[in-house]
Amino acid sequence: MARRALITGITGQDGSYLAEHLLDQGYEVWGLARGQANPRVSRMRKLLADVQVVRGDLLDQGSLISAVERVQPDEVYNLGAISFVPMSWEQAELTAEVTGMGVLRMLEAIRVCSGISRGSSAGAQIRFYQASSSEMFGQVAETPQNEGTGFHPRSPYGVAKAYGHFLTQNYRESYGMYAVSGILFNHESPRRGAEFVTRKVTLGVARIKLGLASELRLGNLEARRDWGFAGDYVKAMHLMLGAETPEDYVIGTGKMKSVRELVEAAFTAAGLDWEQYVVCDQSLHRPAEVDLLCADPKKARVQLGWEPKVSFDELVAMMVESDIRLLSNGGDPDQDSSWP
Repeated sequence: MARRALITGITGQDGSYLAEHLLDQGYEVWGLARGQANPRVSRMRKLLADVQVVRGDLLDQGSLISAVERVQPDEVYNLGAISFVPMSWEQAELTAEVTGMGVLRMLEAIRVCSGISRGSSAGAQIRFYQASSSEMFGQVAETPQNEGTGFHPRSPYGVAKAYGHFLTQNYRESYGMYAVSGILFNHESPRRGAEFVTRKVTLGVARIKLGLASELRLGNLEARRDWGFAGDYVKAMHLMLGAETPEDYVIGTGKMKSVRELVEAAFTAAGLDWEQYVVCDQSLHRPAEVDLLCADPKKARVQLGWEPKVSFDELVAMMVESDIRLLSNGGDPDQDSSWP
């Protein structure tokens, strides 16, 4: 019988790539969605016709219990979150409820449906993956960051992710649950939301290339990140739940690039000189900036055999080409029309 996976955040970038990967591995894949009339669900169905949808909401404990009882999954991947960092200052309470408390509700749903209590033996239980984030490191204590690096989050999003991360550890240690966190560094793709800086850059380049815009306004060009391809990173999620023992892993490339280098690579991919078009706008800086993040993925490489395949330049060129094609065909980035 095929293994069965339940994915929260199925309509997002990571959820779509993970669903594709699991379907290729022979899984039966279910996606959690707040409402089946949601246009994002309709879009997801066009891309992933074999994914089944179950109703559920990370804000509603009862709905999660019902979803787990209905699906009876072997694996649960909790990717659902309010994941745009700047928005977390504007909607701090909602970010805490979805990105933080949502983890608690999903863990409780699994625990209740599995009949696990403190002191009991978890046995062969549902395996749980929590999408942790490099934003938990924030004001970094050391570079590069590994599984032992301390957290100093600099946004409500990072704080909420740290809560979910520690809670996952706690349920693993308290109940013997197979629960792991992947501390993923920045991972991008043509399916990334238009509000994220990587996609803002590649869409801006595409508009300028096609004569639809004359400038691109950006904030801090000196912030440095470890950027990789989302399609590579979801494979690490799957490998974590296939390991013999549940452990947390840092996932990244181990290479830092500045926003300035991202901009230069994107304009170069389109045959343009970035300095003629980019305008620095102080109003776009974060209230508390995270200056640099760089992964040390040695543990994942040694224990899971995971390696990123797509290089930074390949990733940026892929996104630029996709956005030029999207806009040339009259697509709307805000409706995620860049999805295949």
